[in-house]
Amino acid sequence: MLQKPKIYTVFKTVNSIVTTLSAPSFLRPVCAGLIQLRTKRGSSKDNVSSLFTPIQIKPNPDDINVGAELTGNLNKADLLKVLNKFYQNPSIKHLLTENGLDIYLQHQAYVSFRRYCLEANTLPVDLHVVVSDILQGAGNHTDIFPYFLRHAKQMFPHLECMDDLKKISDLRSPANWYPEARALNRKIIFHAGPTNSGKTYHALERYITAKSGVYCGPLKLLASEVFNKCNGRGTPCDLVTGEERKFADPLQNPSAHVACTVEMTSVTNPYEVAVIDEIQMIRDPQRGWAWTRALLGLMAEEVHLCGEAGAVNLVSQLCLTTGEDIEVRNYKRLTDLKIENQALGSLESVKPGDCIVCFSKNDIYSVSRKIENIGKEVAVIYGGLPPGTKLAQAAKFNDPENSCKILVATDAIGMGLNLSIRRVIFYSLIKPTMNEKGEKEMDTISVSQALQIAGRAGRYGTKWEQGFVTTFKTEDLPTLKTLMASQPEPLTQAGLHPTAEQIELYAYHLPNSTLSNLMDIFVNLCTVDNSLYFMCNIDDFKFLADMIQHVPLPLRARYVFCCSPINKKMPFVCTMFLKFTRQFSKNEPITFDWLCSSIGWPLQPPRTILDLVHLEAVFDVLDLYLWLSYRFVDLFNQADLVRDMQKELDQIIQQGVVQLTRLLQNSETGISSGTSKADEEVFDSHNKKQNYLRNIQSSPVGKGRLTQRLLAQGILTPDMLSELKKEWNRKEELKASDSDEDPSPPKTTVRRKRKTTK
Repeated sequence: MLQKPKIYTVFKTVNSIVTTLSAPSFLRPVCAGLIQLRTKRGSSKDNVSSLFTPIQIKPNPDDINVGAELTGNLNKADLLKVLNKFYQNPSIKHLLTENGLDIYLQHQAYVSFRRYCLEANTLPVDLHVVVSDILQGAGNHTDIFPYFLRHAKQMFPHLECMDDLKKISDLRSPANWYPEARALNRKIIFHAGPTNSGKTYHALERYITAKSGVYCGPLKLLASEVFNKCNGRGTPCDLVTGEERKFADPLQNPSAHVACTVEMTSVTNPYEVAVIDEIQMIRDPQRGWAWTRALLGLMAEEVHLCGEAGAVNLVSQLCLTTGEDIEVRNYKRLTDLKIENQALGSLESVKPGDCIVCFSKNDIYSVSRKIENIGKEVAVIYGGLPPGTKLAQAAKFNDPENSCKILVATDAIGMGLNLSIRRVIFYSLIKPTMNEKGEKEMDTISVSQALQIAGRAGRYGTKWEQGFVTTFKTEDLPTLKTLMASQPEPLTQAGLHPTAEQIELYAYHLPNSTLSNLMDIFVNLCTVDNSLYFMCNIDDFKFLADMIQHVPLPLRARYVFCCSPINKKMPFVCTMFLKFTRQFSKNEPITFDWLCSSIGWPLQPPRTILDLVHLEAVFDVLDLYLWLSYRFVDLFNQADLVRDMQKELDQIIQQGVVQLTRLLQNSETGISSGTSKADEEVFDSHNKKQNYLRNIQSSPVGKGRLTQRLLAQGILTPDMLSELKKEWNRKEELKASDSDEDPSPPKTTVRRKRKTTK
């Protein structure tokens, strides 16, 4: 058993504070709220009632006081005594418990009922008469019970429909949700093996040669790779991801084969062969539900699963619930992987083909800069980069003719990229992780993660057919050896997630609850077979739901928006998400013009690391637009223009990543803040305009794809384009004449000016 480092305990203690303080200021209230929710979740199963929001019951001042006309006015002090005596009666509390009111609800209902009775000028006539009889000795205080219960049920509507809510959230038999799949006699084949063992290759060979098929992968990059491979082999294949659709047929007729991300898998289309890649992710706390849905619901004659051997037992148990047999095919690694006996110790010891794996962006920046300072070129890959930039960096590293021989990357290299790595070096073995309660923890990487990442060294069919793995720090090497000698932890549970239909049924019964509240109630009321399943973490969903709660949206649209795949740690992305929802709620199209204005397009190349991070956030915003464009086609209706914009932005980000060391140096010297804010804004505005004019100049009218579309959409006219070109030419002439008069470069002048201002 591996010992958890001391930092683990410290980090867990201060986690909630850090989560709040590190959040952007406008999101801190939401983060604090989520921390409170997270704290309550441990005990919420014991007190589900606290999740139900009470409805305020107010008296109607326009009612005629018929009760007073029949029995006279009531003395409020005497009425209070009757109410207190009623509530203190143990038999009343017992009756209320039998009617679904626990101690918490009883107290809430009594406080509301007492306020209602004492503040109302007019009580309901039946209640007025009963209280009057009690005060006159003609009745008992227990006679108030039916009126109190009526008030409680108005205040807490769930009391009338608790049985229905529990039936809706009964998740004990997920296999029965897919009757079409159960009607087939499916053949389940599990290809089990480590990284670089050929398991996925064999599954894909069967997929490509089938009459029809679907590939379900964890990443867009993997789906795109299968899409290209399939079409390259002469088998027409379509691509379906959350943000993109590509047809093999120019007329856009659907092909018999589809490569998709696992969340986009159709469980209503029949196929001959289905391939579910990285099946061990069925245990992922956030996304595991998608693999469960694909495994149980795919309508395919053959279902090929690719993944770690640790998932075999769980999949076998799931197949028992579906009544299907499973065939396990075991694979061994095709190339040798050797653990070195010495740690790297110094970055000066790196060699061609080395990949240094870091688990934070700061380490990525620091390590890449140190290596470049000793005269060695590096490629950089991390999760926040656009797919095109990742592929470009991978191609640069893989190219034997390129001078770049060192790769610095996060665990993003674990899947989705073909890399020619000789040696994997773990810069650290401590990684931030998210536990089942949605809490961030610092912990040693798992056996599965260590094997997945280390297995990238020594790829079959490349010049590095023998792989090596080591650590940067000497003290981490024994831990790595222990991890590498262990078997992946056996998986025991598969993820589940509430569907839109289930939440809509909840909303029908609880119309006054917010979406975030509905999700909480569902998770706490649901019945799950804990021996096989768990509820996936919904904190990200609730975060977005809380953020847009004030925006008027239909429930189904609100649910879809909250499923958006965005990084809640990026303030700019969150701000744009909120703008999208507001625009949508007003039924106003999110146009190309509106988007350009909101993100400050056209954008200039980054000058500092902060600029690069912002550009990555803008790329995510464009991804979000494309994701929404396939769900709300009418209002997000300019996806083609946005996709072209995204391609241009990808190129700009690639320029920044290539010059990472310079960006770090600029950040340290404060180059971005060398002029006043007003001057910077003018400078930025001027640069944006000039960049845009350059793009137009380099793409003649009618030939550039973006220009063509702008003209076709009517956003740009030929006259406007002509004027822009004339202005560009005038600027170029002035620039040329200035350079003739003064040979000194303009950059030197700017630097001197900035230096003197200091």
